[in-house]
Amino acid sequence: MLTSFEKASTSSYNAQSSAVKRLMREAVELNDPNELFHCQPIENNLFEWHFTIRGPKSTEFEHGIYHGRILFPVEYPMKPPSIVLLTASGRFKVNEKICLSISAHHAETWTPTWGVRTALLAIIGFMETPGEGAIGSLEYTPDERRVLAERSQSYVCPTCGVANSQLLLPLSEKSIDIQRQAKALANQIHMKNYGTTSKNAPVVKSTLNP
Repeated sequence: MLTSFEKASTSSYNAQSSAVKRLMREAVELNDPNELFHCQPIENNLFEWHFTIRGPKSTEFEHGIYHGRILFPVEYPMKPPSIVLLTASGRFKVNEKICLSISAHHAETWTPTWGVRTALLAIIGFMETPGEGAIGSLEYTPDERRVLAERSQSYVCPTCGVANSQLLLPLSEKSIDIQRQAKALANQIHMKNYGTTSKNAPVVKSTLNP
């Protein structure tokens, strides 16, 4: 039974479906928030999850808390999910599917052994890497990103109805290990450009008005 910030109804789903079984198992595993991320299905839709992640320490995202959506295909985990950020960060565009090798932009690089936790760690790890023209990436200045990081804490998702700042546990020394995992994972999983490289893609600069 799911007891997250949003409770998913599973009565209308085929309990024998591989996707349903996998998503239910992952929902149980990720039911309790930690210091760096939380992710659960929204109410009445097991195939849409909302996540909250904390920006990586010692970066311009350090004080940021970012919210987004993960959209799963019915073929999950054989096919990858789509990932959409809802909170402005200056690193990824909002309301647009971001291009990572763990997302639906690159089904050819996806492996079914990856899951929601992998995706969350990858997003955290990739935040401090250059966008290099990848689809959905932004190249705001560090100062602009710091402004957005502070603003992000008060963001309230219309679906979840809870401020970002209330969705994660307070930081402690335990978060150091998780941050190391995120950084290591980002080094292993390369950002993909999906046909657009840094050589021919325009750099999307800020229109931020602090």
